[in-house]
Amino acid sequence: MRFPISGKALLHLTKTSLLQQTKNAFDKQLLPASYTSTKETSSDSKQSNLLSYHVLPLKETLNRFMSTVEPFLTLTELRQQIKLTEEFLNGEGSNLQKLLEDVGSKEKNWLADRWLKAAYLQYRYPVTVFVSPGMTFPRQDFKDTNAFIVYTSKVIFGLGEFNDMVKAHKIPIVKMGNNELDNSQFGKVFGTCRIPRRGTDEIVYNPCSDYVVVIYKNHFYKMKIYDEKGKLISASCLELQLENIMKTETTIGVAYGILTTDSRDNWADAYENLSDIPVNRDALETIQGALFTVSLDQCTSLMKGEEDDELISSLIHGSGSHINSGNRWMDKTIQLVVNPNGNVGFTYEHSPAEGQPIAMMMDYVMKKLEEDRNFGDCGSKDVIPTGKIQFCKPNDRIGQCLNIAQQNLDELAKSLQIKVLKFDKFGKEFIKKQRLGPDSFIQIALQLAFFKMHSEPAAQYESAHLRIFEGGRTETIRSCSNESVSFCRAMQNNSKASKEECADKLRKAVMSHQMYAKLALQGKGVDRHLLGLKVMAMENNLPIPEFYSSPGFVKSSHFRMSTSQVATKYNAFMGYGPAVDDGYACCYNPRDNDIILAISAWRHCNVTDLLNFKQTLEQSFHEMKDLLDNTTEG
Repeated sequence: MRFPISGKALLHLTKTSLLQQTKNAFDKQLLPASYTSTKETSSDSKQSNLLSYHVLPLKETLNRFMSTVEPFLTLTELRQQIKLTEEFLNGEGSNLQKLLEDVGSKEKNWLADRWLKAAYLQYRYPVTVFVSPGMTFPRQDFKDTNAFIVYTSKVIFGLGEFNDMVKAHKIPIVKMGNNELDNSQFGKVFGTCRIPRRGTDEIVYNPCSDYVVVIYKNHFYKMKIYDEKGKLISASCLELQLENIMKTETTIGVAYGILTTDSRDNWADAYENLSDIPVNRDALETIQGALFTVSLDQCTSLMKGEEDDELISSLIHGSGSHINSGNRWMDKTIQLVVNPNGNVGFTYEHSPAEGQPIAMMMDYVMKKLEEDRNFGDCGSKDVIPTGKIQFCKPNDRIGQCLNIAQQNLDELAKSLQIKVLKFDKFGKEFIKKQRLGPDSFIQIALQLAFFKMHSEPAAQYESAHLRIFEGGRTETIRSCSNESVSFCRAMQNNSKASKEECADKLRKAVMSHQMYAKLALQGKGVDRHLLGLKVMAMENNLPIPEFYSSPGFVKSSHFRMSTSQVATKYNAFMGYGPAVDDGYACCYNPRDNDIILAISAWRHCNVTDLLNFKQTLEQSFHEMKDLLDNTTEG
């Protein structure tokens, strides 16, 4: 399969897998704002106090579902939806509920493996842009090549230390209320790799790996970061290894990494062809077995004022086949990317885990680098020479696959627009002083910006973690509500609502979001339950009920706003592509006195306008603050 190279065809890249035809392609993590306490004790390899993932009563889910669809329906559609929902409750839905309850009674978490398969492994479009976010580090100022290498070696050492903490079960157990949160995702990111297969991919886990793979000018090297006794090798020794690799390779190699950016079926075909040759098969297995990859990128110039935009773009897709997109291996869960221009961060493949472990790694390494100038010196001095990972010269078939992957990636990178808004007029401290939740406040600002631009509400997706459950991943927070729409309407230019009325509606909208978010964190959202019922129909060869094509389900699941919070105290942020062709994505980092937001849209879509949205969002923040500054809470 090849992607047709046209804007119209690229719209189809946003379609999701078979089990999620009307659902968001991505799942991002609601992070530390939801945590209430931490105990500084080591986690066990198997936490015994985690909850089993429940199957909610169908009537409860459908009642909540109906309240979330009202903002999107006309009166006629609402009447139709009430009828279809009632029929589903008393008919096909009831039968599917019994099947799901039976499965739920036998499994600790009936959703986990099904979600992994449906949301990720069966997803056939590229992981690049559509699945794999970029997570930035604070931008660096490398004075020369040596500074670039020294910094990279220390970050590698820091990630090795974090890996040691994971293996020793020393990641603190966090609690939400009285419930422990599942730490198992931390053990699924190091040494993990996705394998392309036709139809459904696989995942391999290599937690005992002792090396990384360094990619430089499209050449691959195996570099041990542990000595033969299992001790982490010092950063100074790793520095010498990196320096030798860079001195050795003076020309650009074959961009085998570009194959991993293509559609999963395209890559699966190329993978089979590569694997037919033993040398290539060994190379693939070596890359897959690494703890993580390290991309030493070619230096690119940065346009003044667009440094942050280029930073996140380079992490998401590598900026194009003629720049650094071939210097990647998109199947690896963790890719550390470092550019001599100061751009640093992770590209992470989303299948095995949410953003929590990734953000924590960055925080850990940055803290170590800030606090200890000699960080990394304490490791082993037993250097194990690097070894080049050899591929055979590409045959005609592989050459064709490389050309197709390059064309597809370049068109995809060109089609994605992403802008970073660093809003510095206030942050979460101001919001908290208003006795409002920062996350909910930002969610309402996003809705207001969309409504101002498009004169209608957007179905807005925010993910909430389900880590109170064993193996829990995420649930959807349906951010758009009757209360948020009422606020947005009151804020329009033709509205006669007073500032006091608008402020009251703002507070009600924020509280409505906070209430739904709390339910979602308890596993009481609607989307995963409804997905489970649909999966039961598919697993039992039953027809998909008409309910799933009803106007309420379709409209409320077409997430034109795909959002998440990834919080860190550092000047850093996460970014990713939109979930649907006529929508936006926004990942944000609310700090004490500012808010960093990475916003994206599709360049070829004539409905969205990214620059206007960025400006309108900034205006919305100002207007909401003005309301709170000039009114008193009723």
